[in-house]
Amino acid sequence: MKLGAFSISLNVKDILKSKEFYEKLGFSYKGGNIDQNWIVLKNENAVIGLFQGMFEDNIITFNPGWDGNAKNLEEFDDVRVIQEHLKNAGIELTAEADTKTEGPAYITLTDPDGNNILIDQHR
Repeated sequence: MKLGAFSISLNVKDILKSKEFYEKLGFSYKGGNIDQNWIVLKNENAVIGLFQGMFEDNIITFNPGWDGNAKNLEEFDDVRVIQEHLKNAGIELTAEADTKTEGPAYITLTDPDGNNILIDQHR
């Protein structure tokens, strides 16, 4: 099962302070819109999203169909295939993708320690 690009989405209190902090750690701007209170930063293979006021907890994120630079992969497992695999493995999903659709969709689940996981397909 190919989950795609990995990142962590952080709920931050002050996006400007957080951006400055992570830039001091060597991260640089990759995408997003700071005026909308979200940006994506990258340091080599490490990708983090900073989100102010969009969700409560930090989220582990996977993007099927993308590599670590948000470039399209030729071959990838569709989120609906991943969903079926997880359900067959007995994993409870907190949000499911519509299996009658194609293209962009997402699923969510929570690990045994309460960490939220988003599998978010953009294409």
